[in-house]
Amino acid sequence: MDDMALPYRVVRMPGVWQLASLLRETDLIHLAGPSLVPLTLGWLLRKPVVVEHHGYNAICPNGLLFYEPKQTVCPGYFSQRQYLKCIHCNTARDGFSKSIRMLALTFPRRWLCRRVATNIAVSDHVRVRVDLPRCKVVYHGIAEELRFGISPATSSSVLRFAYVGRLVSIKGLSLILEAAHALRQRHASFHVDFIGDGPQRENLQELVAKYALTDEVQFLGFLQGVALQSSLSDTDVVLMPSIWEETAGLAAMEFMARGKATIVADIGGLSEIVGDTGLKFPLGNSEALADCMSRLIDNRALVGELGAAARERAAELFQGRRMIENHVQLYRDASKK
Repeated sequence: MDDMALPYRVVRMPGVWQLASLLRETDLIHLAGPSLVPLTLGWLLRKPVVVEHHGYNAICPNGLLFYEPKQTVCPGYFSQRQYLKCIHCNTARDGFSKSIRMLALTFPRRWLCRRVATNIAVSDHVRVRVDLPRCKVVYHGIAEELRFGISPATSSSVLRFAYVGRLVSIKGLSLILEAAHALRQRHASFHVDFIGDGPQRENLQELVAKYALTDEVQFLGFLQGVALQSSLSDTDVVLMPSIWEETAGLAAMEFMARGKATIVADIGGLSEIVGDTGLKFPLGNSEALADCMSRLIDNRALVGELGAAARERAAELFQGRRMIENHVQLYRDASKK
């Protein structure tokens, strides 16, 4: 990135003293997440601070609200003061000492977030979950160029589904293959692309072999630029079967802006973002996911209807200009406090 080409100053990886000096010069501090050091400095310097919550770090030591030992959504053990559960959750992945440290730092982080001028949640779901005072909802904004140029590709004889993103366990990707296996047993014709890469790729490929889905499923790896645009142009329906509470589903917003029909897990901010413009299935239910896919295979007109409705919802709620205007107003209000 050429920082000199930007119309504002960029300071990368400042030390604590340099950060303190920079913050002392400011009229207002905006944090993309409740980072503890600038939160503390802002409080000590008596500066108005705006914190944007795109995760659950103010109520969860690992920020995901996902209970790792059972691979399930966390009911909120930190808020329930079940701190041993928090330690147990993170120890397997991060070790005991780091788990203790993560838990300990969550207390001052939440304490400071309760005292900032404004908290911003990226969805109403996050607002309810973090449960902080002076919290406003501002949806992410989509770049103007994403709203045009790609429309549902319903001309192919076989309906094409795709997952786009990192291949990680919390995205629930095995559900796609379980649903594909169920569809194959129903003698349905379809195709599924996995666009992206990650640690779960090998496990997913083993499932493809186990379910004999090599003709229906393809792994395209990480794509960008023209290659990504080409693959999305060939995609009819985007699948998002997450098993954790997505905070806002930014990817869903982008696909909706492109006029893509979506099938998503009925959970968290992801469900909120899609609203009634996509099909939803209960968390972790691969049979219900297969039913949603089958419904669109049998009714190609519905694919186009959902895509048009999604584009309309994205244009109404996820405009970049609207996001900017909302932030500006919140800055003005915070500066008056």
